[in-house]
Amino acid sequence: MNINPDWITGFVDGEGCFHVGVNPHNEMSVGFQVLPEFTVVQHKRDIQLLYGLKEYFKCGVVRSNHGDRMAYRVRGIEHLLQIIIPFFVNHPLKSKKRIAFEKFKTILMMISRKEHLKASGVEEIKSIAKQINIIQ
Repeated sequence: MNINPDWITGFVDGEGCFHVGVNPHNEMSVGFQVLPEFTVVQHKRDIQLLYGLKEYFKCGVVRSNHGDRMAYRVRGIEHLLQIIIPFFVNHPLKSKKRIAFEKFKTILMMISRKEHLKASGVEEIKSIAKQINIIQ
């Protein structure tokens, strides 16, 4: 599938999601695990679009989501920081999802500075993550 950056930006504006889960986890030093994720969900009849994204970005997975929906997901911190973030910096989203992306990027930068390993960092990440969910 031959897709271009402008198509990806428009597609993600409509169908993409930037999410950061902050989940209790007893084995983590601060008691929480921070899980950022970039996701695009489609009906299984359009699975080729998700594989097109996977091929373009050269990372992530295509998996079953719920029922007859499939999802392209990127969860790896390095892939998010080195591939997904730079892509959307260079090809900005046009909708309000751009605000969600900026907050997502802020959290990833905090993770890169290891701020998610401190209680104060986790609290700040929780606050920013709630704002992402309100926007999308």
